[in-house]
Amino acid sequence: MAHRKDWWAAYLYLLPGLIFLFVFSLWPMVESAYQSLFRINLLNPNRGFIGLGNYLALLNSSLFWQVFHNALIFAVGTVPVSLVLALALGLLLNRPLPLLGFYRTAIFYPTVLPMISAAAIWVFLYVPSYGLIDRALEFVGIPGLNWLGSDSTALLAVMLATIWKQAGYYMIFFLAGLQGISADVLEASQLDGANWWQSLRYILLPLLMPTTVFVSTIALIAGIQAVDQVYLMTQGGPDNATNLPIYYLYQIAFMNWDTGQAAALTVLLLLLLFCLSWFNYRSLDRFTHYGN
Repeated sequence: MAHRKDWWAAYLYLLPGLIFLFVFSLWPMVESAYQSLFRINLLNPNRGFIGLGNYLALLNSSLFWQVFHNALIFAVGTVPVSLVLALALGLLLNRPLPLLGFYRTAIFYPTVLPMISAAAIWVFLYVPSYGLIDRALEFVGIPGLNWLGSDSTALLAVMLATIWKQAGYYMIFFLAGLQGISADVLEASQLDGANWWQSLRYILLPLLMPTTVFVSTIALIAGIQAVDQVYLMTQGGPDNATNLPIYYLYQIAFMNWDTGQAAALTVLLLLLLFCLSWFNYRSLDRFTHYGN
């Protein structure tokens, strides 16, 4: 009886979290999957069951494939660069430097900025002819560019702003991981004659793999879910060159009012995020040691 009482007590403690999880996570996913099987358009009151019709409409759309091509370029261009930069900054700021607190605060500061403020800063930097970037290019004899107005540079411009915004956030995790590594391990490697590169490759990076698995997973998800900077800087333009999946979802749901197709896109995004997270975890976890 005492064992059963403890069992029920444990579930009572978990109940508030389970209710929150069901109401705000599981139920919306089930509801989206259900609505994706219907023709639901707020401009057309006729609602009908169409099965996989919404999915087929998306998969047959050239814009759908362009958006996911943009997302692939965006993820490949931001996630590895952000992680490498964050690791480098973590290694640098894990040393006893003068004004160390100032440097850590300065690098982490973009993370705490609201996205609207960060986007405004970068839009100002990208202003043709008058922006700081074009001014610097003209100073060295390179003609300026219309960074956000050209389909060849707009996505790159958004990617640079994203890396600047996220690198400091990921740095905090790597810095915490580095500070959790015993100094005795590094001292032992130095006594054995290991140089800096060998210590990094054979000691620090393997011991940081649990942190790397976590940070790379959240960075990958953030890369697919990026929307604020797109909405504030380019609104998907020019010519959909910066249109990413979540902004595309916003266009379908709140510009075209096609709730059924938006639900189908939501389901596809959930499946994509699950597959990417699982693949990332499985590919990195085999190199990871979680011992003390």
